[in-house]
Amino acid sequence: MEKPFPGMDPYLEAPSIWPDVQHSLIVAMSNQINQCLSADYVTVISPYIAAEEIDFSGVHTIHRSCANAVSKREGHATEVTVAPLEIGDLTKVPTRYARLELRSVDGDVLITSIELLSPANKRPGADGADAYQQKRQEVFNSTAHLVEIDLLRDGQRSSFIDPLPDAAYFIFCSRSYEWPDTNIWPIQLRDALPPIGNPLRRPDPDVPLDLGKALREIYANAHYERRINYRNAPPSPELSSEDAIWLDTHVRERGLQTG
Repeated sequence: MEKPFPGMDPYLEAPSIWPDVQHSLIVAMSNQINQCLSADYVTVISPYIAAEEIDFSGVHTIHRSCANAVSKREGHATEVTVAPLEIGDLTKVPTRYARLELRSVDGDVLITSIELLSPANKRPGADGADAYQQKRQEVFNSTAHLVEIDLLRDGQRSSFIDPLPDAAYFIFCSRSYEWPDTNIWPIQLRDALPPIGNPLRRPDPDVPLDLGKALREIYANAHYERRINYRNAPPSPELSSEDAIWLDTHVRERGLQTG
């Protein structure tokens, strides 16, 4: 099935789907960039594991009768109360992610780090956004460039001298020779994902990446429409009233929602 949204599909942000989307996109981006790279560079997929908070509370909530049970031990009967609820816990689960690196063939030097942000990168706290910001600063302190692709509306975004505009998604490109200035692409829910250039060593030209094309490819190959119920509740986090109206109209026009 063709991806039903012009740009990012907000339903793909669901915690149950996003790790697979992130992995598939990294591979698709690597394949696409490799077709345009000169023999001086290679792409490297660098995996990492992050502890993600997964809420199992809605997965299996069991309501029991409040009737008491009788426990027998050594001939003595004792009446005990059965717990009226059984609810899944909120826990952190090790989750596999990856980043894409552009490296030089000569010396295996990191030229550009491409981060497709995960929920852990944006979760407030020492093991989340704070840890990611530290890694981000390490890139800034080196000679490497940093490209950040943020297709998650939830979570904490990086801070800049001026506040970011109100947008659903962002792409950031920090070139080592221009830092701390950063190129920023704000992307609204209804926008197509823009093709961008990923910096290499000067004077080599940027290597292009058509993120929209990569997303369309993985959506078709992975059949995400089989895992997404567009007739169900709106995607989380909550959309603005204007975007919610647009999304409802859009999915109905595509025949993805009835009633």
